[in-house]
Amino acid sequence: MNKSSFTILLGIWLVALYACNGKPQNANTASPVVKNQNVIVDYTDTHVGDTTLLFVHGWCINRTYWSDQLAFFKSHYRIVTMDLPGFGKSGRNRNAWNTEAFGKDVTAIMTQLKLKNVILIGHSMAGDIIVQAANNTPKQVIGLIGVDNFKSVGVGGKPSKQDSEAYRKAIDSLRHDFKKIAFEYFNKDLFYKTTSPAIKKRVLNDLAQADPNIASACMEQDNFDEAQELLKSKKKLCLINSDVKPTNSTGLKRKNIPFQIWYIHATGHFPMIEKPEEFNLLLAQAIRKTAV
Repeated sequence: MNKSSFTILLGIWLVALYACNGKPQNANTASPVVKNQNVIVDYTDTHVGDTTLLFVHGWCINRTYWSDQLAFFKSHYRIVTMDLPGFGKSGRNRNAWNTEAFGKDVTAIMTQLKLKNVILIGHSMAGDIIVQAANNTPKQVIGLIGVDNFKSVGVGGKPSKQDSEAYRKAIDSLRHDFKKIAFEYFNKDLFYKTTSPAIKKRVLNDLAQADPNIASACMEQDNFDEAQELLKSKKKLCLINSDVKPTNSTGLKRKNIPFQIWYIHATGHFPMIEKPEEFNLLLAQAIRKTAV
């Protein structure tokens, strides 16, 4: 085999290898490295589309949980998925892991990639994060979609000193016995009887790889006021929530926060991977309504 033939075959093999490994598009030199205060924020970007769907994952998982949505929507929208710092392939070289810090990470993606007409889609804890990001850059964001979150906005008062102390102790316990407590929490509260063994295995494997200190810090109480920040955003909140656990919308109504809810039947906390086809159809409806 001559050198030219070898070079061609090597190139084909490398392309196939990268495809199999799901190499992120931002590894391409044509896409910029995104950083927030020297922390790398890893992402994928389909680059094409006048409207951008920016997907933000929840606690202890990563951007690959949006793979079915990327494949489904990429023909009609620019799709960006990101790993929040501390998770996936993003950096961990900082100490702040609260809503404000994560909101700035999402803002960094939007501003440094110069995204336009952005619909932010956030799962679980990323609900607060996308609202924070929308308030950071209101002109870039046209809509907010939460996935299995915002289930009790504006319900209940400020926690008592005793409640706050009990919560602090719970976080300390989580930090010191992370796998045991987190696994119990996921198995009891975040999976449903319909959640397949394969999905449970995937989620628990990602959970096991999380940094206990970072994951615990994410769960600490901060000063983010959901109702106040949603009002500040002046955007309609669209929700796709599992119907296994009820959504209490009385606070949203009382606060006059515009919202609409779509329910996905009989899934755990991860509807985008548990029932991706049904979820995508609901998400398509939410996208059409979110900026109205």
